[in-house]
Amino acid sequence: MEVFMLISRWVAIAAITLAAACSNSSTGYGGNPPPPPPPSPPPGGHLTTITVANNSFSPTPDTIPAGNITFHWAATAVTHNVTWDTGPAPLPTGSANKAGGDPDYVAALVAGTYTYHCGIHGASMSGTIVVTP
Repeated sequence: MEVFMLISRWVAIAAITLAAACSNSSTGYGGNPPPPPPPSPPPGGHLTTITVANNSFSPTPDTIPAGNITFHWAATAVTHNVTWDTGPAPLPTGSANKAGGDPDYVAALVAGTYTYHCGIHGASMSGTIVVTP
């Protein structure tokens, strides 16, 4: 009976120790809850550079803040241009015909929705930019 009491006492001590160890924070943040995750980005690509490649603008559609947008011709791009269709007046002046390796075209955009296309390839090569204030 004395052995049983001794074992029971050791089991009780072990159980209390285990319970105390488990009651501490397991978050790794010292008992405080973990920080919240970062906010999700707003919709859209949010790139202020549009790549002009062979028969495509990328990304499109895109949502960006008001300011400058840069059109960059990919190294292997054949001749394209940017022709503005719709947007807040006055529309930016379109680009000249450019090919891979030519300097970038930069346009200043105010809040609103703009549509554009390549004047060489027409509606099959078009894009949309939503500009936020």
